[in-house]
Amino acid sequence: MLQNLLVYGGRGLLALLFVLAGLAKILGPKPFLAHMGEFEVPALLLPFVIALEIGAGIALMFGFQVRYSAGALGIFCILTAVIFHHQLHVPPERTLFFKDLALAGALIALAAMSKAGGAAALVHALPDPTPR
Repeated sequence: MLQNLLVYGGRGLLALLFVLAGLAKILGPKPFLAHMGEFEVPALLLPFVIALEIGAGIALMFGFQVRYSAGALGIFCILTAVIFHHQLHVPPERTLFFKDLALAGALIALAAMSKAGGAAALVHALPDPTPR
């Protein structure tokens, strides 16, 4: 039971980051569009980013197609790191770069541990915590 709570809670915390980010982009898109413009990322991609963050975030939160939602968000984090935070000589950018890579690693691991069938498969993929 505790293991399930930890899995669902951890997955929910990861998902919340993306859902809130997507909602922030809906409520105030101007700074996000300006930031995209600085890196020559087409503004027409913003609705797709919002759909990915909210859609895959909610799917991840509720355990729907975890392999695909976590995988898509993991790839998104890698792209975000490479496109927006590649200035590794700037300390805050370096921190954001490695934060995005760490999130990608967690999401890709989550996707790899989960079966295409959904959330219950993740619980069975985790090691048995009972000492032997």
